[in-house]
Amino acid sequence: MLLVTLPSLGDFLGQVDDVVSRTGTVVGHNLEPTPWHVFPHKPFDEETRQQRAYKILQCSYMTCRYAAGDRGEERRKFPGGGGECPDFFGAIRRDLGPWMESRITKGHVAGAQRLAAFRVVIVDGKMFVDWYYACVQSRAMFTLWGLLQLLKRYPGKVPDVDMMFDCMDKPTVNRVEYQGMPVPLFRYCTTKEHFDIPFPDWSFWGWSEINIRPWSEEFPDIKRGSQAVSWRNKIPRAFWKGNPDVSSPIRVELLNCNHSRKWGAQIMRQDWDEAAKAGFKESKLSDQCTHRYKIYAEGYAWSVSLKYILSCDSVALLIAPQYEDFFSRGLVPEHNFWPVDPLKLCPSIKYAVEWGNQHLEEAEAIGKRGQEFMESLTIDRIYEYMFHLISEYSKLQDFKPTPPPTSLEVCEESLLCYADDKQRAFLRRSAASHAQTPPCNLKPL
Repeated sequence: MLLVTLPSLGDFLGQVDDVVSRTGTVVGHNLEPTPWHVFPHKPFDEETRQQRAYKILQCSYMTCRYAAGDRGEERRKFPGGGGECPDFFGAIRRDLGPWMESRITKGHVAGAQRLAAFRVVIVDGKMFVDWYYACVQSRAMFTLWGLLQLLKRYPGKVPDVDMMFDCMDKPTVNRVEYQGMPVPLFRYCTTKEHFDIPFPDWSFWGWSEINIRPWSEEFPDIKRGSQAVSWRNKIPRAFWKGNPDVSSPIRVELLNCNHSRKWGAQIMRQDWDEAAKAGFKESKLSDQCTHRYKIYAEGYAWSVSLKYILSCDSVALLIAPQYEDFFSRGLVPEHNFWPVDPLKLCPSIKYAVEWGNQHLEEAEAIGKRGQEFMESLTIDRIYEYMFHLISEYSKLQDFKPTPPPTSLEVCEESLLCYADDKQRAFLRRSAASHAQTPPCNLKPL
């Protein structure tokens, strides 16, 4: 009997090993980095082969199955209406405009695959993910967590949908190259020259690697920090702190403006490795609202720092942003931010500072309106944006979404299974609850 079972056991273990070796995961197992933005490959050398196999089997194949008994997917009835959506929600239809006539076919979605890191298919309130490439750090984990919270927030109301996602910074669906057949690709930003569809970035649910907490915690703390000193008692100069070593010419040039008397600016390098060693004590966002003016400079592409800069009541000095995220379409120059000319960078910053210091009331009001705009961007509002974006996108699909055979279900429990201790804490702190009111009403066309 033993002679019969041993080869069978060997075959079984071989099959398990084959399955494990072909399974991509949210933390990057068996996946190469995105070739359009290469980053160091995660080696997973802290795990033995057996530990890795057990983790993949447990997290990817077993967890959602056993958690399936309580998903809260029953359709909820809301008392009353949800009010009108903010004006910037109108960008949803502009972003989806390229497919209004052609609609979104299976061919469109398939065409976006070569530019995507992963594919998300939502069917009957369950989420399935097909992996193509690894994402840097924990971007994929927190992005998918945000989608799962959307499903929890509006159980039974999120439509079936098939979406391709990239998790890196630069848009790739160029309007000239893809004019004949635009492909729908979701990412964190876009430009006027691209078809990429902006989606809320991962850091709204937390960025554990640099100790940035979920938005529902981070904004109130930044606002409290901004109130520690009255606006007129803040340092009357412009301030920027960031990493210039990210292939960003404008950030490199900004270093030349670091002269308080000549240009009215204080420019500081941010070394995240050193900050991590110091426990991020000198990088707390709520401690960086001490200046009357704060500069926003794009990095390799768009930067998550925009929302944190606007959250101070300082006047946000935006250096001609090329990239747009989902909410920045609601910003109005000289109303809730001050534009800076990149062709006359240092003199333009100096002019903004001198103008503000000579027009204290007007400058303070611009800073306050920027902060109020970000205060209105609650996590509930972000879920409303996600809901409407996905709903409008789903209306354009001319096919019934079905999970690809290579996809696997992803649920809260499977993400928590892969998360490390710090990630798990951030994820749990950003967990959503059922909405008590319906989503806001998207304005008619």
